[in-house]
Amino acid sequence: MDADTQKNHLKAYGITYWTLAKNVKVKWLLNYRGGAFLLPDSKDIQRECQIRGVSFEVISDTKTEQILKEIASPSKNMESVVLEKAPKIAVYTPKGKLPWDDAVTMVLSYAEIPYETIYDEEVLKDELLLYDWLHLHHEDFTGQFGKFYARYRQAAWYIQEKKEAEALATKLGYNKVSEEKRDVALKIRDYVVGGGFMFAMCSATESFDIALSAAGIDICEPMFDGDASDGNYQSKIEFSKTFAFKDYTLERSPLVYEFSSIDMTMKRKILKETDYFSLMDFSAKWDPIPTMLCQNHTALVKGFMGQTTSFTRDQIKSNVLVMGENKTNGEAKYIHGIKGKGFFTFYGGHDPEDYTHQVGDPKTELELHPTSPGYRLILNNVLFPAAKKKKQKT
Repeated sequence: MDADTQKNHLKAYGITYWTLAKNVKVKWLLNYRGGAFLLPDSKDIQRECQIRGVSFEVISDTKTEQILKEIASPSKNMESVVLEKAPKIAVYTPKGKLPWDDAVTMVLSYAEIPYETIYDEEVLKDELLLYDWLHLHHEDFTGQFGKFYARYRQAAWYIQEKKEAEALATKLGYNKVSEEKRDVALKIRDYVVGGGFMFAMCSATESFDIALSAAGIDICEPMFDGDASDGNYQSKIEFSKTFAFKDYTLERSPLVYEFSSIDMTMKRKILKETDYFSLMDFSAKWDPIPTMLCQNHTALVKGFMGQTTSFTRDQIKSNVLVMGENKTNGEAKYIHGIKGKGFFTFYGGHDPEDYTHQVGDPKTELELHPTSPGYRLILNNVLFPAAKKKKQKT
């Protein structure tokens, strides 16, 4: 999985998932040749690699033992992690795609990793319990319809989306979309606390935490829910209820395409040509989880924008791990944390290979980006639940 010899990093994850789905264990060699996968040799696996265009090497048992011995050496920042099963994947996404694309569903499809889609009805029926891994599509959990009001309130797709969301809320017994989304966010919170793994990108990261912190508070203006917001609602926000963020200020104006001060989009002072974020270097033997989530063939990844592009550094809770950051700009791009028995990862931005993806833009063709470092980070998270849980060192 290094830069020089792997022709299709993204589909390599699909090969690994395909192998796990056949009840065959795989070893993930953290920090060895870009996070290589060690699979048992078989004609079926070789043929599948050839069909999908994935580079591989056949090595002897002796060579395998040498590699594993090298990785086990205390002097090497490497580790071998056993992947045991193919995690069952759910993507939280509305029925009938919105007019923009989702990086996770695109890369899962490209890597040929199967997933199922669910939405509010399934979540409220506790169907999340059927899955090991949950991705949140670029959702607005605050009930403000993505804060698209200023620019798109006359657009047919916006009017239709708002109408469908209100109809669904009514069907589920709610008076407001914001109240329904609040309960969905609470169900997702419970899923994670109970041991699930949640991955979110772009606005789903920020709006999810805001919805948790504003549960029971009306933060929506009349054009969103038909009545006025609560007076001085900022002072009522409970940061103790969030997963990742603290001390943020909500954006009150419906005419501003922004949820809160968490997002760095409007505060960024960086050119596209120099917009990169660096991945942190963790101890593979002592911190295997963040090491796993940061596996890549480069430590420097191209930046990309989104409604929530990145996270204000001093508004991230101290118990949340920053795994990717742009230090010069004072922002975090890629963060991870533990909630109860479960885990969450937040990844800022919309599409790792489309710098400023706009509503209505054509989708990214991943055939043109088979070695994308930005997309690799998503797939690291997909395989994370497959890892055999090790006892924590004390």
